[in-house]
Amino acid sequence: MRDIRQRCRRAMNGVVSIGMCRRGMSYKMNFGLNIRQIKELAGCYEQDAGLAEKLWKEDTRELKILATFLYPVDEFTEKVANKWVTEIPNQEIREQICMNLLQDLFYASQLAGKWSNNENENIRITGYWLLARLLMTKKTQTQSAGAFRFVWNDVISGDMFLRNAASLALKHTGRQSKEEADAILGRLSVYKGDNDPLKQEAYNSLAFEFEYYNLLNPSE
Repeated sequence: MRDIRQRCRRAMNGVVSIGMCRRGMSYKMNFGLNIRQIKELAGCYEQDAGLAEKLWKEDTRELKILATFLYPVDEFTEKVANKWVTEIPNQEIREQICMNLLQDLFYASQLAGKWSNNENENIRITGYWLLARLLMTKKTQTQSAGAFRFVWNDVISGDMFLRNAASLALKHTGRQSKEEADAILGRLSVYKGDNDPLKQEAYNSLAFEFEYYNLLNPSE
C-alpha cells in the first residue's frame, strides 16, 4: 500500500485532479492519473484479493480503480460482487469495475440480469452498464428487453445516470436483431412527438441508433 501511494504521488497531476473535483468527482484523495497510467501501475504488482480489498476500501480514486485490476477474477465471488456493487461511489468507478473485472466473471450474465431488476437505482445502473458491456463484447447470450422490470421508466428518468444507463442497455439489446429493435421501439413509440423532451429523446435516440446500426449491418 505504501509503495502504491508513493508511485501515485510521484505521478500526480494536480491540474487533472482539480479539474475532476470541479466536475463533481469528489474523493478524499485524487492523484489525477489517467487510466493508462493506472493500468501500467497495476502491472507492477501480482493480483491479490487481500490487497484489492484494501485498495477498494480507500476513498482514493486511483486505489479504487487499481482494485478492479488486481482482484483475481476466479476469486471474486458473487457475495463480494453483491457487496461491492453497493459501494460504487460514482460513474467512473462503475465503468471501470465493469470493464476491468465484472465482465470477465463466469457468472457475469446472471449478475447483470439480477442487478438490472434490482429496486435500488444505483444497483440497476451498474446492472445496465454490465449488460451493455457483455453484449458489446459478445460475452452473453441473446438478451430480451422484455426481461427488464424497470427499464421503460428508467429510460425517461430525471436521473441522468439512470436514464443513460437504461438507454445504453436498450441500444445494445436492440442491436442483436431487427425483431428486438422493433419490439423496443414499439414500447417507446408512445413517446414519439411527446411534449416532454426526455420522452422524445428516449424514442428518438434509440430510433436513430437502430436505423444507423442496421444501415451498417444490413444482414441484421
